[in-house]
Amino acid sequence: MTAGAAHAGAVDITRLSPDDEVGCAEAVALLTATAKLDCPESVVPTPRSYAAHLKYGWDGDPGRSYLARDTDGFLAGLLSLELPTYDNTNLAWFEVEVHPDYRGRGIGSELLRYAEQLARRVGRKSIGTTTWDLPKAAAFAEHHGYEQKSVEVNRRQDIAGLDWSVVEDLYAEAVRASSAYELVRITGRLPEDLLDDMVAVTASINDAPRDDLEIEDEEYSPERLRAYEEAQLAHDRALYRVIARERATGVLAGHSTVTVERERPHIAEQADTAVSHDHRGHRLGALVKTGMLLWLREAEPAITQLDTWNAESNAHMIAINEQLNYHIVARALDFQKTL
Repeated sequence: MTAGAAHAGAVDITRLSPDDEVGCAEAVALLTATAKLDCPESVVPTPRSYAAHLKYGWDGDPGRSYLARDTDGFLAGLLSLELPTYDNTNLAWFEVEVHPDYRGRGIGSELLRYAEQLARRVGRKSIGTTTWDLPKAAAFAEHHGYEQKSVEVNRRQDIAGLDWSVVEDLYAEAVRASSAYELVRITGRLPEDLLDDMVAVTASINDAPRDDLEIEDEEYSPERLRAYEEAQLAHDRALYRVIARERATGVLAGHSTVTVERERPHIAEQADTAVSHDHRGHRLGALVKTGMLLWLREAEPAITQLDTWNAESNAHMIAINEQLNYHIVARALDFQKTL
């Protein structure tokens, strides 16, 4: 057993280093095997992007992964753990994956208990987990004392089959309703003169529904926005922002952000779309989303799919997505409990 490893029943648990190329490849192979059974349409990371997450995280706050191997060294299970540092520092969040050939042997329960042990060790008082919306997965979480708090939905836009006349019409409607605003396109890092104003716009995401999740507002700063940019670029993703700016004042009112994988340039991911509270009612959400699509049609012609996640209760954003021909890929359940 290596240093820092834990023995859990029939498996040894060790932390995965982002520099362990073989281990990252094994983790992705396990995720691929579980996805085929649990959610065949889900996007599985590549070994490179998986390693980048362990090194950089989403925004400079890296996650952790732990490998559970059987006595023959086969990777039977995987634990992913997030310990936020920008905000919600009382919270831990994890996901457990068990190889289809090893299910029903208690490995998932061992990894769950290990996650709780790690969370307690660093002083976290609340812990949550996300599972696919499958009866066995929900029963697993509830068996261990977790309560369902929210439902998230993964939707995908089929860019290759998109009716662009619909997008153009929605964009034209939004332009008419938002004549007091203009769109600013930014690739890569934000210019310094926009950075401070983008903090408040980005924080508008806190108005999105949380259902019954016991979480605090996310806290943003110029440093965190820069860390997000650096992390995405370190993942080898192209970063696109469309920002709505009020013409008369120059105030930034809303934005939409999309990343495009360079390793797999047909895959894009919708990050935040948010409109500041004082500027709502002008169809700015539709403006930035359709403006983004029309830009990507020119800038990234290889894209065939664009994924987004929303709380199932986020009726406003879902309505915009449905107008833009998104379809549901999967539902995920968020569970939480107090340690």
